[in-house]
Amino acid sequence: MHILFIHKNFPAQFRYMAPALVQDGWQVSFLTARADGELPGVKKLVYQCKGGATKYNHLCTRNFENSVHEAMAVYLQMKKHPNVKPDLIVAHTGFGSSLFLPYLYDAPIINFMEYFYHPVGGDLGYRPEYPPTEEAYLRLKTKNAMILLDLANCDRGWTPTHYQQALFPEVLHSKIDVIFDGIDTSIYQRRDMSARTIPQIGTFSPQTRVVTYVARGMEMMRGFDIFIRAAKRIYEQYPDVVFLVVGSDRVAYGSDLERVNAKSFKDWVFAQDSYDLSKFIFTGHISEQKLAQVLSLSDLHIYLTEPFIASWSMVDAMSCGAVVLASDQICTREYIRHGENGLLCDFFDIEAMARQAVEVLRSPGDYKHLAEAAIRTVAEKYSFDVACPRLKEYFQRVASRRRAIPPLLAPPGR
Repeated sequence: MHILFIHKNFPAQFRYMAPALVQDGWQVSFLTARADGELPGVKKLVYQCKGGATKYNHLCTRNFENSVHEAMAVYLQMKKHPNVKPDLIVAHTGFGSSLFLPYLYDAPIINFMEYFYHPVGGDLGYRPEYPPTEEAYLRLKTKNAMILLDLANCDRGWTPTHYQQALFPEVLHSKIDVIFDGIDTSIYQRRDMSARTIPQIGTFSPQTRVVTYVARGMEMMRGFDIFIRAAKRIYEQYPDVVFLVVGSDRVAYGSDLERVNAKSFKDWVFAQDSYDLSKFIFTGHISEQKLAQVLSLSDLHIYLTEPFIASWSMVDAMSCGAVVLASDQICTREYIRHGENGLLCDFFDIEAMARQAVEVLRSPGDYKHLAEAAIRTVAEKYSFDVACPRLKEYFQRVASRRRAIPPLLAPPGR
């Protein structure tokens, strides 16, 4: 079977599934806007989006305008490759990636439904010190426009968690299947870190506790400012500690840099108080193999998020046997049960967060059972070994339902 994955980024949610299908004998193509990177056995195609919204577009229509240009770029690029004849198309939604493809193919379409925006209950307005503007509230309504078009256009929607499915209008739930995309436990597994050394990062004495924090960017959405403030309270109460911070000094979500007067959000956070910078090691972006070492060395992994989608890194940490202290949100509670396979804390209660962290650092053996339970949770529910056969069967089932001949390809009289 020939499957075509489409995502503006690469390899994104399909990083494990695409090469796994190649190993199973499937023909796999991947269309993306990102030129760098390869996956073994996967035929990569690259499109370029030209044009998009300008300042003359209404604020509430700009996201839709950009998505239409993305959809057209995908359509025009695939017209150049008539030899690509997929049996199934799996495309990330929201960018409009697959909107026009029924005019090229009779292949069924699965849209990866990642998020549906709400004016309340999400990240908008979550920080009381930054109340949203009226325009921000209004914009969210139209931000869902392409997502809804994609859901109407596709044959099935696919989302990783029940939390994400519940974000969509209830009348549409029956079209969206919940299948977690999978953590590669051959990479993210407990490593022997008895030497307590990670090349290019450091060597840590047996007495020194290691607290880890991982995020794509250092930003409000993932509570970087909350983490740094909690870290200060932690090292003041437990001095023999080091914080390994993995991620890039950038903002991946939101408009943080419009709210602060600094070159980066990280710089702004550290300018708000005096900190002992010797307690922090910023690793930057690292490989998955090295990240697994960092998480295996961790005595406590702190994962913070505003109400949004939980990061892979939290589940990676669970799989590596770290004791995870996560902010108590609906998205994290689907994975973590407080006191059973991890710990949950109030996002804003920095003092309580620090107290809980110090308790773990003082008596790590008392929390070992949480780490062991977290490993079992991932192995049973969230590993790629569990997800792969489910997704393969799902793809085969949807692919068996061919569409009618697309209007633009239909012969005269049809």
